[in-house]
Amino acid sequence: MDIRPKTIFCDIDGVLVSHQNAGVHAQIGDDVKILPGVIETLYDWDLKGYQIILTTGRRESLRTRTEEQLLGLGIYYDKLIMGVTGGERVVINDRKPNSRDDMAWSINVDRNEGLEGVNI
Repeated sequence: MDIRPKTIFCDIDGVLVSHQNAGVHAQIGDDVKILPGVIETLYDWDLKGYQIILTTGRRESLRTRTEEQLLGLGIYYDKLIMGVTGGERVVINDRKPNSRDDMAWSINVDRNEGLEGVNI
């Protein structure tokens, strides 16, 4: 079993904060709400030493506003990848030759349900 910390890739809108379904202006507004279990889960991942990489379909031109919004909500992370399309996301990784264990997997959560009950 590998004892190195995990890397978590996590979407923002609809997973960490409410997805407004009303375009980009709604997502960067002041009325975006943090979803259930988000702060507690991110805190737990941080204590475990996991690297937290946030992904979003928001445009790169919204980076500063997005960073301010996340900080204001108490959402901390290691890296922020912007401009990811709204299509399917696929993670491809190798298996370690000595264990043949899968080194990548995914969890899908229902939109706007947050991270309560997500176990990694």
